[in-house]
Amino acid sequence: MKKIIAFLILIFSCFNLYSQNTYVFLGSFNRDKNTDGIYVYQLNTDNGKLTKVTTVKNILNPSFLNISPNGKYVFACTESKTKNAGSVSSFEFNPENKTLNFINSQKSGGENPVYLTVHKNGKWLINGNYTEGSISVYPLSDNGTIDPMVQNFQFEEGSINKDRQDRSHIHSAVFSPNFDYLFFPDLGADKIRTYKFDSEKTEPLEAAEIPFTKTTLGSGPRHFTFHPNEKFSYCIEELTGTVDAYKYEDGKLESIQRINTHSDKQKDKFESSDIHISPDGKFLYASNRGSENNIAIFEIHENGTLKNIGYQSTLGKHPRIFAIDESGKFLIATNSVSGDVVVFKINFETGLLKKVGKKVKIFGVSSVQIKKYNQ
Repeated sequence: MKKIIAFLILIFSCFNLYSQNTYVFLGSFNRDKNTDGIYVYQLNTDNGKLTKVTTVKNILNPSFLNISPNGKYVFACTESKTKNAGSVSSFEFNPENKTLNFINSQKSGGENPVYLTVHKNGKWLINGNYTEGSISVYPLSDNGTIDPMVQNFQFEEGSINKDRQDRSHIHSAVFSPNFDYLFFPDLGADKIRTYKFDSEKTEPLEAAEIPFTKTTLGSGPRHFTFHPNEKFSYCIEELTGTVDAYKYEDGKLESIQRINTHSDKQKDKFESSDIHISPDGKFLYASNRGSENNIAIFEIHENGTLKNIGYQSTLGKHPRIFAIDESGKFLIATNSVSGDVVVFKINFETGLLKKVGKKVKIFGVSSVQIKKYNQ
């Protein structure tokens, strides 16, 4: 009997250890290099509890984070919202020692970097600069070092909203499913810009056959995502609080639906922000800031169109960025104005969200990424 109990304890311990190998990386608008800028937490995948692991100082306003495919390196947009400044920075994460150490930085090639993406081979980093409306391309060394920029594209034209669209504002950079194209929603120009990408070239970005897809004037395209089946893509539009659904094929986008992210009660001042799809491809989630501060939940039909099935308050103010873990079990939202991080459990059948664990307070929390490690 004692052997059986000991065996069960061992199994439970192993299972508990296995459930603790998911890490959550959080950036913040810290405003001061002497305060913590990046935070790392462990996510308990049994109950959704977050436990602090480590933090990083001596960086300013890491507004967006991304992680290398092998999980060894964390990349950050730094010096965001800092006039006449901007940089991209690299850090090495060691899950065994639970450390995150600075490697190096490069100039962002434009003021206010807001989005980073990494090629699947881990050899390229792409950055989008919001204020100056530009794209920067960097080679990555095997040790996580960001090498000097090899390409920079600047855009000028704006659109009809003179307060927000005085010029180009690149707000994200997203690879196609095959990593042969890059898409750049331009909030200022009401375009989704498209480039071909050849990872074997020293200058990998080149003009696509169709260089951009026009969105509705005044819509302000912000973030972009692909369906797991690779047939559809979706763009959230900040200024009109809408999602554009597209049929996707070989670098080309064909609009098939445009649907509100906000409820009927919200009539103006839309501030939609982020968009993600559950790993099983059944549900799409979109965040609304402003007066609503919620996640809009959509069911995805077989033809790629969306049906709104509910809303979930993020229990804070200004949900700028959220992320879904690779199992599809948890959604983590960051409320940048109220400064808190909230974990929700996803119902696999209904797609609805339920808060779990306790809120984590982080001043100016700006971004979140989730990564599971094999330990």
